[in-house]
Amino acid sequence: MRYLITGTAGFIGFHLARKLLQEGHEVIGFDGMTPYYSLKLKEARHAALNQFPAFKPSIGMLEERAALDKAIAGDAPDVIVHLAAQAGVRYSLENPKAYLDSNLSGTWNILELSKDVGVKHLMLASTSSVYGANPSIPFRESDKTDEPLTFYAATKKATELMAHSYAHLHKIPTTAFRFFTVYGPWGRPDMALFKFVKAIVDGDEIEIYGEGKMSRDFTYVEDLVDSIIQLSHVVPLPETRVEKSGVIDTLSHEAPYRVVNIGGGQPVGLLDFVETVEKIIGRPARRKMLPMQKGDVPRTYASPDLLVALTGSKPETTLDVGVKAFVDWYMEARAYL
Repeated sequence: MRYLITGTAGFIGFHLARKLLQEGHEVIGFDGMTPYYSLKLKEARHAALNQFPAFKPSIGMLEERAALDKAIAGDAPDVIVHLAAQAGVRYSLENPKAYLDSNLSGTWNILELSKDVGVKHLMLASTSSVYGANPSIPFRESDKTDEPLTFYAATKKATELMAHSYAHLHKIPTTAFRFFTVYGPWGRPDMALFKFVKAIVDGDEIEIYGEGKMSRDFTYVEDLVDSIIQLSHVVPLPETRVEKSGVIDTLSHEAPYRVVNIGGGQPVGLLDFVETVEKIIGRPARRKMLPMQKGDVPRTYASPDLLVALTGSKPETTLDVGVKAFVDWYMEARAYL
């Protein structure tokens, strides 16, 4: 199949593109190469993908429809996986307009493109942040998600709603997936694991927010991309509706649209996470305990029931295995980071 993936120079987009290319698919990669973090890392990811003859990279901004049209000229995709976005909860406090432009205007262009090419399946990334400070655990796709705590979360919820309207109006089969704290090799420098490993290796302090009382449902990136690929084959149509006791399917009654959590349902305390990193590196961290930052949530906790019902599996990689894989990669990659 031919996939258009936005954000192939990004963390998750790179891993997804590489896995699809390894499986023999064609991948059109689209990325803006924005300087939110080191361009060296982004360029290294694309260089790795360029080793595959079936990879066709294109550089451009989501907000520019002509750039998207140029990327797929003569190569209409079967599946579009929209991962590109302005990421980062905390950065949305500093530069909200970047989220408005990329996450809303950019996603609208993807929706228009999907309509115009008649894509067989549109898949787009949302986030566990849409649940806000949800008091009900684990977080289920049917839970209320209209009280976002950051502008980042608000833009992601908006993209879900925009996509539902296009799915209804233009019959675009669409799956939105909500990620839960993804980590692993090639991760972003602004992510907690990257920051912790770098600081411990360099002998610097690590900043632990919320006095370490927070917990996260960590998802190893290889598990995540496996789930995305499996979901790409489960097109949200009436014949794929889940009718299993105890599982609430989010397949819309008005559109070929579904939202799915991608998480293992195994939250880990932040201090336990730090201790795992210390154990893998073999060195204690110098800890600086800080209050919770504005917009942070005390916990994330996915219900993977719908994911399992649709694909037969869920993320299972244990934290120690995933952290070791990241540390091994980081120690080799330090030279170009």
